[in-house]
Amino acid sequence: MKGSILGNIARCCLFLRVAATFTLVATTFQAAAGQSAVASAHPLATDAGIEILQKGGNAFDAAIAVTAVIAVVQPYSSGIGGGGFWLLHVANDKRDVMIDGRERAPLAATRDMYLDDAGKVVPGASVNGPLSAGIPGVPAAIDHLARNYGRLPLTETMSAAIKYAREGFITDEHYQRMASIREIPLNASKDAARIFLVDNKAPEPGTRIVQTELAHTLELIATRGANGFYKGETADKLLRSMEANGGIWQQRDFDEYRVIERQPIVGEYRGMKIISAPPPSSGGIAMVQMFNMLSGFDFESMSEISRIHLLTEVMRRAYRDRAEYLGDSDYVDVPVERLLSSEHAKEMAATITLDEATPSEALPAVMVDNNKGMDTTHFSIIDKFGNRVSATLSINYPFGSCFVAEGTGVLLNDEMDDFSAKPGAPNVYGLVGAEANAIAPGKRMLSSMSPTFLETEDRLAVVGTPGGSRIITMVMLAALDFYLGNTADSMVNKDRFHHQYLPDQLFHEPNTLSDSVLTTLFEMGHEVKGLDGTYGDMHVLVEHKQTGKIDAASDKRGVGKARVMQ
Repeated sequence: MKGSILGNIARCCLFLRVAATFTLVATTFQAAAGQSAVASAHPLATDAGIEILQKGGNAFDAAIAVTAVIAVVQPYSSGIGGGGFWLLHVANDKRDVMIDGRERAPLAATRDMYLDDAGKVVPGASVNGPLSAGIPGVPAAIDHLARNYGRLPLTETMSAAIKYAREGFITDEHYQRMASIREIPLNASKDAARIFLVDNKAPEPGTRIVQTELAHTLELIATRGANGFYKGETADKLLRSMEANGGIWQQRDFDEYRVIERQPIVGEYRGMKIISAPPPSSGGIAMVQMFNMLSGFDFESMSEISRIHLLTEVMRRAYRDRAEYLGDSDYVDVPVERLLSSEHAKEMAATITLDEATPSEALPAVMVDNNKGMDTTHFSIIDKFGNRVSATLSINYPFGSCFVAEGTGVLLNDEMDDFSAKPGAPNVYGLVGAEANAIAPGKRMLSSMSPTFLETEDRLAVVGTPGGSRIITMVMLAALDFYLGNTADSMVNKDRFHHQYLPDQLFHEPNTLSDSVLTTLFEMGHEVKGLDGTYGDMHVLVEHKQTGKIDAASDKRGVGKARVMQ
């Protein structure tokens, strides 16, 4: 198998015949005070985070700096007009908590708002323009982090982002690719075209992008906190621009937006603790489900091809459950305990045949009426105090809705596409959903973002990646690599494959599977689809508990940077 995508995982799997449970795992010692580190999707963001740590800030202050800078220099992946999840480990309290800054549906949203008179999904309606935008959560989350966890004022932690917005940043080839994908909808917004394009075209690498209005908006947040966005000048401009262009936001949406602190999903796999995102993310539940199913098989006697087949089958089943059951747990009853139980894992594992693929249509049906990998962003931080942050942020599709509200510089998300516009109809990432993820006023849309902590007796890891519907399987494969004892560099640069129930295809990166493996998988009944390019942009920190030393790496597929500071 070329690149031995599962060569290391194969060795790992010899040790994986254990029961995975929904419990915490005790460790024998705490991390020694040692190094600090930041790994993010852009060098300027990583440097901003390190600078805050050098000034005496903690991991949560650094997270604010990285969040704000990424919002400026990678507008195709995240922004003040988007949302995200910040998974925190608070060392003083020995506590893990997820800050849910996910977008909400506007209060004027309706279940069928993207359907035509015939009940069919209107192409592009949930992806382009102001009607596709949920109420942003990033400004509230930044304020929440500063008030409840940080040590420094927002004027300090946001200073680098304000500087890069006012003075500009230099584009690269990736910026040009992302802008090229979205040239048409960007040109539909006067301010978006003026800011992000040059002569209505994606700019050449080396172009300076200046965002004066955004700099002013960031200054208001830095001095007034969340009120600098959701009230006053910025709010008035946002609402006027939305109303003039077909949006449905109201001041009440801003008044009622709240960050929510949620308990993470926790699982265990032969002494490796998995701490990941709860609903409205599907990541933690789906990942622990996959590990639970794997625990029921004897990998020691399996061939490499059987292991690839088995991992594909557990992915298929976890994503089937995602489509059926998962949504915003504040609005629907998500059966978390049942989904993560050993009984459910055994029931699902019993349907797996080790020498033949299970057609997705043969599983219990989800009503059914491609994928990208470099939009969304992730960063990982550890500080010398033992605090950790794993954060995955997004505006959804590249450049979000492609709409900039006049006079604000705020590029709005198109996260409404993450709802099931019509139960069973696929979204832009090919994912289907049922009633649990249907649109409702004020509801948070389901996400695949999976910021995660991993921990064994002697090491811990902070891990995550962008990648749309493929995020969960990327993090899961990295977790298997961590279990084996491999480095951060190994975890971020592994070849990747993915199955998500529907479409019923096994996707893989170029040169990941050899011809002989592909032939065998085909004979077993798998429909295998090779991708034209790579996907994901993972950023990982691995700390060695006894020494406090950190191994840091950023994905070679992206332009990110990992730095370790003494």
